[in-house]
Amino acid sequence: MKRLLSTALVLALAGCALMDPAPKPVAELEPAQLGLADSKTAWPATQWWQRYGDPQLDRLVDAALASNPSLTAAQARLAQANAAVAGARAPLMPRVDANYTLTREHLSGNYVYPAPLGGSVASDNRLALDFSYELDFWGKNRSRLKAAVSQRDAADADAQAARNMLARSVVRSYLNLQNAFAQHEVIGRVIAQRDDVRKLTQGRRQAGLDTEVEVKQAESAAASARVELTQVETTIAQLRNQLAALTATSPAQMQSLAPVALKAPDGVLPQALPLELLGHRPDVVAARWRAEAARHQIDSAKAEFYPNVNIVAFAGVQALGTNMLFDRFSRTAGIGPAITLPIFHGGELNANLAGRRADADLAVSDYNQTVLTAIQQVGDALEALRLIDREKAERAQAHEAIEAAYDLAVKRYRSGLGNYLSVLLAQDGVLAQARLQTDLQYRAYQLDADLAYALGGGYAPAADAQPSHTH
Repeated sequence: MKRLLSTALVLALAGCALMDPAPKPVAELEPAQLGLADSKTAWPATQWWQRYGDPQLDRLVDAALASNPSLTAAQARLAQANAAVAGARAPLMPRVDANYTLTREHLSGNYVYPAPLGGSVASDNRLALDFSYELDFWGKNRSRLKAAVSQRDAADADAQAARNMLARSVVRSYLNLQNAFAQHEVIGRVIAQRDDVRKLTQGRRQAGLDTEVEVKQAESAAASARVELTQVETTIAQLRNQLAALTATSPAQMQSLAPVALKAPDGVLPQALPLELLGHRPDVVAARWRAEAARHQIDSAKAEFYPNVNIVAFAGVQALGTNMLFDRFSRTAGIGPAITLPIFHGGELNANLAGRRADADLAVSDYNQTVLTAIQQVGDALEALRLIDREKAERAQAHEAIEAAYDLAVKRYRSGLGNYLSVLLAQDGVLAQARLQTDLQYRAYQLDADLAYALGGGYAPAADAQPSHTH
């Protein structure tokens, strides 16, 4: 039996369909050419948003992570991937089926049946256990299982990437809301200033020092500031609605959000793009797992060119008529190999292999693009954060200068030495610089959040939970 099986395999291999030569595959980017190097990097904590010391923000992120549909969808995709792993593991196990067949037939009188069976009608009964087991000599099923496991691990990393993206979206919306609160306060102070100037202008008109033109200009300046205040209030309402959508709650629950003083993040910026970035970004890790899965699918497609060998067996009882079905002489059993040899499939096998190779090239290309995007995001955030302090200092000087110019213009106007046009120009400058300075303050927080996200948002899988390489 063993010698017969070996001889059959040798003959089968000689007659197999021919495999087309492999084209040069797409190569993954190497860390050296990307400028990645070993460096000490303070990776963000898993709950990195807590660095701002704001319980309001912490509650919002927790609520989003608990109920946002994007995360439940990611978990559903992970469940699908786990089911696919279970399905891919099944062909590696033996298969046993119980079956019973009853065939009512007219038996030929000119066949093997002796009289009186020949020419009569009888029931052919068969009750048996059927056994089959595929001998995975070429690793087809093992490769499919490895591919399914890699896809499952990619789905797991995708779920973490979705978590990071959701947390970042909540933090960005919340920081925009706090910026809008601060802008509202700035415009409120400017309105008070413009109301004071309006009253001063009305007094000067009554004293004959100004005309109705200056009074109307002062009233227009105050009204323009109130329009800007209304616009900011609209922005605040929209941001509350945005946070309600992200946290899957009602907008009414966002009305309690109030202005807070955020804690300044303390952290040392990386001096170079860290090599470990490739293992801390869940989207990069997911792309690597998909490339690994595609490589296993190539191995499975190659195995299709070789013979498929199964061991089949059965054991049970069989008889004509039911009265003798369980008689000891009705017992039947058998075992043997079942070999399928692919010889000519019209190019189907090579087409399938070419498709799997193309899938692998696509997966590696996607991995390369994901790496480049990750490096760009980290680089952009780092460069912006390195310059933000200088920009803050310059903006503070500009704001201080325009405030001084405004105070001087008002004093000169009050004493009759200046005109209203100087005051109006200074007012516009004060509002513009104050709003820019507030924007810059919260832009620094946004850049810090962007860097935490770009560095992986606290994602740190175990070393043995990452793919070793791709092809």
